Amino acid sequence: MQIQDSSPDEIDSAVLAASQASSAWAQSSAEDRARLLQALADDLQGHRDALVDIADDETSLGPGRLNSELDRTIFQLGGFADHVTAGTAFAASEDAPIAGAPPRGRPHLVRVRVPVGPVAMFSASNFPLAFSVLGGDTASALAAGCPVVVKAHPGHPRLSRYVFEVARSTLGRLEYPQGLLGMVEGAGIDVGVRLVRHPDIAAVAFTGSYRGGIALWEHANSRPRPIPFYGELGSINPVVAMPSALANREEEFAQMLANSMEFGCGQICTSPGVLVLFEDDTADVFESALRDALEAKSLHAMLTPGMKRNFDNGVARLFDTPGVQAVLGSKVVHGDHMLPKPVLAKTSARNFVAQPTLHEEIFGPACLLVRVTSVDEIEDVLRAIGGSLTVTLWGAEAESADAQRITACATRIAGRVLFGGVPTGVSVASSQHHGGPWPASTQPFTTSVGYDAMNRFLRPVTLQSPPAWVLDRKGRPC
Repeated sequence: MQIQDSSPDEIDSAVLAASQASSAWAQSSAEDRARLLQALADDLQGHRDALVDIADDETSLGPGRLNSELDRTIFQLGGFADHVTAGTAFAASEDAPIAGAPPRGRPHLVRVRVPVGPVAMFSASNFPLAFSVLGGDTASALAAGCPVVVKAHPGHPRLSRYVFEVARSTLGRLEYPQGLLGMVEGAGIDVGVRLVRHPDIAAVAFTGSYRGGIALWEHANSRPRPIPFYGELGSINPVVAMPSALANREEEFAQMLANSMEFGCGQICTSPGVLVLFEDDTADVFESALRDALEAKSLHAMLTPGMKRNFDNGVARLFDTPGVQAVLGSKVVHGDHMLPKPVLAKTSARNFVAQPTLHEEIFGPACLLVRVTSVDEIEDVLRAIGGSLTVTLWGAEAESADAQRITACATRIAGRVLFGGVPTGVSVASSQHHGGPWPASTQPFTTSVGYDAMNRFLRPVTLQSPPAWVLDRKGRPC
């Protein structure tokens, strides 16, 4: 489908409308915000059939996956409605006055949080509903009291427009300002750059490629007034398998990992890209079982031609790297140009550490087996990765010196450490953290999934000796 880039005037108009709605929405009550969020959730539910049909036509993800993703999107909106109703957006801390001079003495201090203002939100390609127009970033920003201008993803333009029109209808029915949610479009970088550099944009939420994210992050930081850029840029999500976990369960674990790689055709930010195995007979059995499980998989088309080209280039780069052996697949592209083949390769820990190209994410159904001979080498591999959304540990359930060492190393490089299971599947919950040290994300102290995502768009302010009328607002900005 031909995508017409939003003009500079259209971008400026969307941001202006958000800016004009910003002050009143920042002052809005918990009830008003929750009312909008729940109404958006209800209206998505009412348009379920049309949404899934359009999404499937544009993405080939299938009705099962898309209905599940729509459930997640509706759940997120409703969850943030409940979260706001509970008062978390207006939470404050207070220190009573103490007579005398600092540091022991102090005036009356109340620390509140204020919405930062209009947020630019970049939709993701791989979650056309849950990380798109009314996805988690939009829900969390609206909950925080910030209008949102969405940069729609060119991989699903018809779906983005349909969801946007549903949202506009919801705003109209509730008689809320249309400027609370705007949308711009464009397949190139110019639209995104103008949006990020607009002086009325106060923060950016981005989920996408490392290259695109870094370009926009640099623009956010080179503005006359730099703004926060919350970017999720990619991750290879290593899985560390101890021999004790695999023994006599090689086929079970191989099928579990193959299913994780298959999900979304590997176009998932938490898809496992590296598997760390000890050099022993158990690993040999597991490798064969994983190869057979992947070979039996029938993958669907990738989301966009550009993503397929990037996957093919990444696979070619992998197999061209010295010291890498092919287990399944090759760098030669076969068959339908949009249908990928699963890829499995292996190398030694020493070679992995020495070859920086092996630390780069291949976005798609590809995994590199890294053979180690000691816990020291496991630590070397994890340190070489440097930053990841997740690290999964198989075989660290029982306390031991080795389990403690590996766990400590995993927590230093990841935002989420799993003790068993697979990294795909990210729950929306208060204790969730979806972020990680660079290059997984630009702001590792924040999360893009879960209810703490709202905190990205709230700035702390201390009120010193506030009068009674200010206190009576109970954390609501003036």
